[in-house]
Amino acid sequence: MDDFLLRALLAALGVAAIAGPLGSFVVWRRMAYFGDTLSHSALLGVTLGFLIGVDPTVGIVGICAAVALILALGQRQSLLASDTLLGILSHGALSLGLVSLAFMETLRVDLIGYLLGDVLSVTWDDVAVVYIGGACVLGSLAWLWRPLLAITVHEDLARVEGVPVRRVQIAFMMIIAITIAIAMKVVGILLITSLLIIPAAAARSLSRTPEQMALVASVIGMLAVLGGLAGSFQWDLPSGPAIVTAAGLFFAVSLVGRRLLAR
Repeated sequence: MDDFLLRALLAALGVAAIAGPLGSFVVWRRMAYFGDTLSHSALLGVTLGFLIGVDPTVGIVGICAAVALILALGQRQSLLASDTLLGILSHGALSLGLVSLAFMETLRVDLIGYLLGDVLSVTWDDVAVVYIGGACVLGSLAWLWRPLLAITVHEDLARVEGVPVRRVQIAFMMIIAITIAIAMKVVGILLITSLLIIPAAAARSLSRTPEQMALVASVIGMLAVLGGLAGSFQWDLPSGPAIVTAAGLFFAVSLVGRRLLAR
């Protein structure tokens, strides 16, 4: 196997393993639009990274974390509905990132690579970031697992039982922000949320427990990675969209299988 394919495969499989458990909570808590908002704001983080002279990943984590805090605080106000605030931040941050890049005339940026992903260009340093960052994400998620489940099942009851709901929610938002920064090169800013929710949605009909759904979602994500990269290599397709398309096919198969079993 060529070296660049090995790097791409390892990076994408690592991202899929992270996205499975995290995406399960995104699906359970109906936070897909929140994930879109964070991923769209990532482009502004890329611009910030170039402006201050640091790795774009650092800028993405910073901007996504700031947006997550704004959303957490915005949920307390009654002036705007949550979905309205999400829409404003999502499209506002994406547009501001694009405009900022246009003003940076001396900088040449592979915009399509950031938007749609370019997993075939990842380096060994990127692979290390995926696995080190992924270990931190999964460790944090394991620590928050029971409180998150309690909040997901019944938020008010969890608060009565002493679960620090607001802190757990903010911590979960930060985990999503870090995951988006890690996954950016694999599927791109515009498709990150798809890799979070599609495998988890496919796993939902195949699982009986939360833990089982998280594991099955990771497996489906990894299979989508294998199928997407194979299609990308075979037919010269963009890697990020190919992976998401493969995940969508697995979701369709899971729906058909569920209906057949129900009959």
